[in-house]
Amino acid sequence: MNIIEETKDHLKSLILDACQKAMADGQLAQAELPEFVIETPKQKNNGDFSTNLAMQLTRVLHQNPRQIAGAIVGNIAASDVVERVEIAGPGFINFYLVPTWLHAILPAIQQEDADYGKSNAGGGERVQVEFVSANPTGLLHMGNARGGALGDVLAAVLNEAGYACDKEYYINDAGNQVENLGKSVEARYFELLGRDDYTIPEDGYHGKDIIATAQRLIDEKGEAYVEMPEAQRREEMKAFALKEKVAGIRAGLEHFGVEYDNWFSEQSLHDSGAVKEVVEILRDKGLVYEKDGAQWLACTSWGEEKDEVLIRSNGTPTYFAADIAYHRNKFERGYKRPINIWGADHHGHVARLKGAMTALGYPGDDITVILMQLVRLYRGGELVKMSKRSGQYVTLEELIEEVGKEAARFFFIMRNPDSALDFDLDLAKAESSDNPVYYVQYAHARICSILSVAGVETPRADAVDLSLLAEENEQALIRMLAQWPQEVADAAAELAPYHLAYYAKDLANAFHSFYNSCKVLTDDAALRDARLALVDCTRITLRNVLALMGLSAPERM
Repeated sequence: MNIIEETKDHLKSLILDACQKAMADGQLAQAELPEFVIETPKQKNNGDFSTNLAMQLTRVLHQNPRQIAGAIVGNIAASDVVERVEIAGPGFINFYLVPTWLHAILPAIQQEDADYGKSNAGGGERVQVEFVSANPTGLLHMGNARGGALGDVLAAVLNEAGYACDKEYYINDAGNQVENLGKSVEARYFELLGRDDYTIPEDGYHGKDIIATAQRLIDEKGEAYVEMPEAQRREEMKAFALKEKVAGIRAGLEHFGVEYDNWFSEQSLHDSGAVKEVVEILRDKGLVYEKDGAQWLACTSWGEEKDEVLIRSNGTPTYFAADIAYHRNKFERGYKRPINIWGADHHGHVARLKGAMTALGYPGDDITVILMQLVRLYRGGELVKMSKRSGQYVTLEELIEEVGKEAARFFFIMRNPDSALDFDLDLAKAESSDNPVYYVQYAHARICSILSVAGVETPRADAVDLSLLAEENEQALIRMLAQWPQEVADAAAELAPYHLAYYAKDLANAFHSFYNSCKVLTDDAALRDARLALVDCTRITLRNVLALMGLSAPERM
């Protein structure tokens, strides 16, 4: 149930009927009404809802906006939820609703329970969120962790709002980075065997995890690779390392609460001929030319600043060529809107990819790319630069060990991804109201405690006198509860999972304000039961918010 949107629709219907009556009576000239919105005023004294339709009509009717507003207000029919309608300022029409207008949401929350907040706003549209997709050449770092939390919660929000959303990981298991992985493991393998005639390539991987992989290779195979032909050895070492790294990535993300619907191999695009096929299609369209022995895509033909290499001079396809084939595959699988979460350093790649897809005959503009800024970790007010384990960066595993999965997820999604994130490790571990995840989860635990010690069965909202909930903080809490379905729908429409973190904090704050000003376990049984029903509805909603963020709702802390 989305009572706020339903009420807005009701008010819009009253306004449209009033305009038709005013035009029929000659109070307003006949005209087509423009699209208008009904909003919640920033100032409480301006009512529960407001519209600026009268001012919009001034350009159409050439009348004073207050006169237009007067004609509309004078023809608004009586309504069970509208207490009065007033004209304010240059012509705003403000609606003041009866104090009990929101109370119907409370029985609905208890009835819908875990489904409260769900909607069919997405209409079952097939969408896909592809995120993290880190090269399987090392450990997951903070950027991967932020992308993991954002992608996982975004997909959950989309499904909650009625979309059919799949989560996908694109395994970059082809190209130079994988070849260099194999060479790096080979060098460490011989190093651990006491041989010094192999060195890690300049663009290889130097993390301690590569040493660990080489050691596991020795533990399993011993010196079996020493006399093996180089090409065979490197191929087998590459396959061993790739399998291990992908398994480690999967395990690390699952530990973080992220599970995918699909793991898609880049190599499969090469093996199936899909990469060569898209290059040939683009060539047939006159968009591929040869220069310096390489095959180039004429991106400048649709306004880009530079062209892009598709096939290198050595005949190897570029990552860009594979990415075009990959996104073609997404559309062919029936996804109406592919959504990618990438690092901000991929900014220049976005328009070229969209242009290539449009050139292939696919709706390139329907590809959405969320660019994610860097994460900076702080401890004791100082920037954390080095990882003890990897020797390069703080890993996802180390972060979870230090602050826990739940604090990490909450902190990663509480900022717009286009903003750099300063992650305060000390704050994430603090058991205080300054720590937002602790503050929100503590609110849920406090609610459970209230319901536990009440000594009565939790009342049903449809069996108590809800009109007793007339205090300002009670009304504010009810309104926060009523906003939840629209928060989900808006977060899905705007691809903004950080809205959930804002809402969670606001709801917890509204509950704490209510609890501090309104005694729940009062001697007045009727008032107690009404407030217990409100508390239970808050429990349900807060639990649903936390669940959508992939967090637990503790009953005690």
